[in-house]
Amino acid sequence: MDFEFSEDQRALQAAAQAFAAAELTPFSAQWDRESHFPVDTLRRAASLGFAGIYLSEDVGGAGLSRLDASIIFEALAYGDVASTAYLTIHNMAAWMIDRFGDADLRARYLPRLTTMELVASYCLTEPGAGSDAAALTTTAVRDDEVYVLNGSKAFISGGGTSDLYVVMARTGGPGAGGVSAFVVEAGTPGLSFGARERKMGWNAQPTAQVNFDGVRVPASNRIGAEGEGFRFAMMGLDGGRLNIASCSLGGAALALDTAQAYLAERRQFGRPLRDFQALQFKLADMATELEAARLMVRRAAAALDAGRPDATKLCAMAKRFATDAGFHVANEALQLHGGYGYLADYPLERIARDLRVHQILEGTNEIMRVIIAREMFR
Repeated sequence: MDFEFSEDQRALQAAAQAFAAAELTPFSAQWDRESHFPVDTLRRAASLGFAGIYLSEDVGGAGLSRLDASIIFEALAYGDVASTAYLTIHNMAAWMIDRFGDADLRARYLPRLTTMELVASYCLTEPGAGSDAAALTTTAVRDDEVYVLNGSKAFISGGGTSDLYVVMARTGGPGAGGVSAFVVEAGTPGLSFGARERKMGWNAQPTAQVNFDGVRVPASNRIGAEGEGFRFAMMGLDGGRLNIASCSLGGAALALDTAQAYLAERRQFGRPLRDFQALQFKLADMATELEAARLMVRRAAAALDAGRPDATKLCAMAKRFATDAGFHVANEALQLHGGYGYLADYPLERIARDLRVHQILEGTNEIMRVIIAREMFR
């Protein structure tokens, strides 16, 4: 068991940290305040290989591991959680096409996805089917060489902005076995979007409902065979959960560092706050939780890379623990700042807002417990 990074992993981490320091950190507060989606910045990240981290090299991907991706996303999220989280979703959507699409589909889309010439969204959740994802009602009915899609998807990151939408829709009977996956291009007649959602956090990326009204999609845009879409979506979410957990690590690390610096500088009752044992203990617990979460995420990533049979359970465990711990660390860091933590002049309130949704998306942490328990009783 080796906990040390390889030389290549250290180089990846350093590159991501340098990019975050130069391209994300200076603008994070402004993007949040103005609800600005920094696509140009994300494209510069793509030039470093960060838009196709674990995609195949033959289509422009970096061909790296899930552990490598976790290291990169943690470093980027230290600079800005919301835009990094969007980058993880783009990677997940592109991976589904790479892993399960045929040669034509891969060639048509992946070289432009890895550069982020095209930006992608992942469309599974529906207004009436959130945690019960297999109950989705969006339909895709075959009509000769096209499928006709009808229905709606909710809470879609990139909705109304992305160029491609990886959509799970029902082609067969009820349940998971009746779901297929499709690539839908922006601008297709019948594809429309709701208003941009007003959110607690993640303001540096747009979220909107995606609607399908007689949207005709070529059969060649189906990913894999009919009835395989739900399985693909769940496999994508194993990695997606690690990615979002890694973003929680990055945001929480910034919160912890900010709190530690504040305790060293701020004086009360004639001495620095760092001299008060109660505050030392609080900081020590925050650091311990963050390190435990980091180890869980990296172990799960290694399991997913190795194709271990318990990878799904470990990914769910890591997502549940790391996103809970990440929000707790950010919230405690805010508390340590007192009234200053509540001000936008400090990053704590933004980090807390951005990390809160990580306990909900990619499967709520309650659903993570369902998955863990189910896998334990197999």
